[in-house]
Amino acid sequence: MSAGNVSEAVTLYSSAIDLDPSNHVFFSNRSAAYCKLEDFQKALEDAEECTKLKPSWGKGWVRKATALEFQANFAEAVEAYDEGLKVDPDNKQLKDGRGNAMRNATKNEKGFPNMFGFPDLWGKLEKDPRTRDFLKQPDYKDLIKTLQDNPNDIVKYLADPRVMTTLQVLMGMEGGAPPPPQTSRPPKSATPTRQEPPKPSEPPKPSLTPEQDDALKLKDLGNAAYKSKNFEEALKQYTASFSKDSTNMSVLTNMAAVYFEQENYDACIQKCEEAIEMGRENRADFKLIAKAFARMGSAFMKKGENKDALKFFQKSLSEHRAPDVVKKVAQLEQLLKKEAEKAYYDPDKAEEERTKGNDFYTKGDFPSAVKGYTEAIRRNPNDAKIYSNRAAAYSKLMEFNLALKDCDNCISLDPAFIKGYIRRGHVCIALKNTSKAMDSFQKALDIDPQSSEAMEGYRKANQAGTADPEAVRQRAMQDPEIQNIMRDPAMQMILEQMQREPGSVRDHLRNPAVAMKLQKLIDSGLVSVR
Repeated sequence: MSAGNVSEAVTLYSSAIDLDPSNHVFFSNRSAAYCKLEDFQKALEDAEECTKLKPSWGKGWVRKATALEFQANFAEAVEAYDEGLKVDPDNKQLKDGRGNAMRNATKNEKGFPNMFGFPDLWGKLEKDPRTRDFLKQPDYKDLIKTLQDNPNDIVKYLADPRVMTTLQVLMGMEGGAPPPPQTSRPPKSATPTRQEPPKPSEPPKPSLTPEQDDALKLKDLGNAAYKSKNFEEALKQYTASFSKDSTNMSVLTNMAAVYFEQENYDACIQKCEEAIEMGRENRADFKLIAKAFARMGSAFMKKGENKDALKFFQKSLSEHRAPDVVKKVAQLEQLLKKEAEKAYYDPDKAEEERTKGNDFYTKGDFPSAVKGYTEAIRRNPNDAKIYSNRAAAYSKLMEFNLALKDCDNCISLDPAFIKGYIRRGHVCIALKNTSKAMDSFQKALDIDPQSSEAMEGYRKANQAGTADPEAVRQRAMQDPEIQNIMRDPAMQMILEQMQREPGSVRDHLRNPAVAMKLQKLIDSGLVSVR
């Protein structure tokens, strides 16, 4: 993608998806590539798959909305942005994108703003108290339908105060309907008096009952005791405060904080649950709700119950995206991943899966062999020979870049494993990287100077690096087996298709007979696959 080779990017993302169809990022990347190729329908399909795999990832919704905008489905794009903002409310791409899509969605063919084409218009008018009663008037509904069909006619109806009020509601403006326009001008002799605008006054603070006032004083005493680590006194004051005012959620979360400091984590969790329930009933600030969920998460962490901790930290983020909680979620996800890998580790089962992979490899079922080796690696990621085996299977499938990566992993785990170097050398020859191939075979010879396989590989790499391509072709064509392959009409069609559609090679390799013929052409130097 960075180099501008978008078609090749699609092919590689497709290979990644074949190997791991549960990875939402691969679908997101391929969606972006399809957009560059102007294949917007495929871009949309990939974006939708991305949001199915991970609905909480804001970027997936950006991809979906972008694909819809390219198809001029601006109203649906707005809905996609809205879905994304539900799970990622602070995402700037979603916010900016929604604004742009909204502007496009509200333009008609002549470019006149059509505010009456708003998605879910009737629901929005029903929810707002300024327009709710209008919907009971039959002529109002007819009026709005007329403006939906003919937005340019709005100038005819501006004298109707209901139209102005409706526009304010749809545009998200505060206040009631503006006064109707003046029909007569003031007398010319009238001189307007210049008046100083009134100074803004502070909004009146809600009056407190004597009990609420006492409750706040007791809460302050509890806070002071908490800071001085006199936790029993803090609990006493918070309990007294709550008995005076049972609607103050923060008193309960403060009590939970005391229990947390006392390492009474179950009591902390229970008090947070009470606080959330009471806060919901009294419409407490969402930040307070988020704080209670986060405190529950911290308590579960202290108990060593990391899965529950992650669940409540994620609930906290759904209320308010606090940076410290975002960091804890990332740390916990990484920790749980490592714990899962550790729990899955089993060298005996890894050897069973490797044996299954070997059986599939012997039968020529290379995709199944890859699956077996992959499961073996999950069970024991420290066994170098499993990576070597999977590299061999990838080579048979002509996935040489994946094979090369496995060879590197194999050598990294066991630098003395000679087969890893030999296998990497053959992969590099297939990739036409003869210098790297010779280097790999040389390292194999450093380990075992008598290795005939390493010596033959070095000779082959050296020959491939210095030979004239035309001479290689002519020499290969003298081989009767090669001649038969090249005369085969089916193979001619396959080779032509591979040239036009590089990704088609994966389908052909499922046929063992075709795979053997292709491998022969690669070994002869007539065909290269990158």
